[in-house]
Amino acid sequence: MKIMRNKLTTLFIASLCLSNTIIAQEDSKDSIGFIFETIKEVPITSVKNQASSGTCWCFSGLGMIESELIRTGKGIHDLSEMFIVYNNYVDKAKKYVRLHGKGSFAAGGSFADVFEAIAQYGLVPDTIMPGLNYGAEKHKHGEVNSLLTAYINTLITNPNKKLSTAWENGFKGILDAYFGKYPEIFVFEGKNYTPQSYAQSLGINADNYISLTSFTHHPFYKPFIIEVEDNWRWASSYNLPIDELMEVISASLNKGYTVAWGSDVSEQGFSRKGIAIVPDMDAKETAGSDQAHWLGLTEKERQDMVTNLKNPVPELVITQEMRQKAFDNYETTDDHGMLIYGIAKDQNGTQYYLVKNSWGTDNPYKGTWYASESFVKYKTLNVIVHKDVLSKELKKKLGL
Repeated sequence: MKIMRNKLTTLFIASLCLSNTIIAQEDSKDSIGFIFETIKEVPITSVKNQASSGTCWCFSGLGMIESELIRTGKGIHDLSEMFIVYNNYVDKAKKYVRLHGKGSFAAGGSFADVFEAIAQYGLVPDTIMPGLNYGAEKHKHGEVNSLLTAYINTLITNPNKKLSTAWENGFKGILDAYFGKYPEIFVFEGKNYTPQSYAQSLGINADNYISLTSFTHHPFYKPFIIEVEDNWRWASSYNLPIDELMEVISASLNKGYTVAWGSDVSEQGFSRKGIAIVPDMDAKETAGSDQAHWLGLTEKERQDMVTNLKNPVPELVITQEMRQKAFDNYETTDDHGMLIYGIAKDQNGTQYYLVKNSWGTDNPYKGTWYASESFVKYKTLNVIVHKDVLSKELKKKLGL
């Protein structure tokens, strides 16, 4: 797959723009659609497509790094997701074997997989390792995932009664065949690099970034390991009250920093049309308002409306207790990683966050989602931010 990524994307084509306002128009005569006004927008690189691969954690994590390179004056870069994926598969396999198959071995991951891999292994440009050595134009990992899983599960049965010295090379051989030979040394723009020296040339320091979350089953202002399967590295996140976490997200954006966002997208309010909301199914609005169409509908009609999301609708007021209940009841899970890069408001004054997804550009906003403040407040599992956006008071609370 060859994607043009050599210039800063605006994500909004002219047919959708009108004086910094974006309108999602529907066919219904009774619908004016969503009308968004951009309040703050941090520069990002082009929207990419993870296609048929469970690598959202890598696309969003590296998307943040690419935005950081813009912010720090390093220009536009297209970094190889599959280089990071390759290294994480190796690390994951070693841990899985040591745990006798009792851990997680799957395509999913966390933002820690990106930042810890950068710190240990470095980075390479996408042109050096696009990861498409298997006759496909887009990422399609069903076959390689199945092969790697079968290989590693054979190892943990210990058929030789002792692990051979060949297993790791055999495992890497599968990765080499599908993603390309590991680039120990490469030439880029006339210069010789190792992955480590290339990362150093970009000035990326993984220690500058911090993971934050918000749950009540652990003390606030202390780090803890979020108990989800994809957190196979057992990485810690600092725990904040939800209102403080939302303040950090907004502060990051207003200071010109993007935010890597781990969220649950299985909710009905997360639409493939580029909208994410938390509808209040029992809300009653004043007749004649923009949300008056919500009145007098059956439950099924309201469910259908949420699925179609043709207009803004009333949303739930999110509390810390609601977040915890959803997490404890398996309603909030680590479904997807994305990149928050801006703030907008709809025609009712409701705040939304601009979200760069990794599902290509085939949606009304060319790969961007508009996630309401309520949705982000409710369904955020964790975020990664630059430590510089934290206030002195918060750093003191966290012991940083």
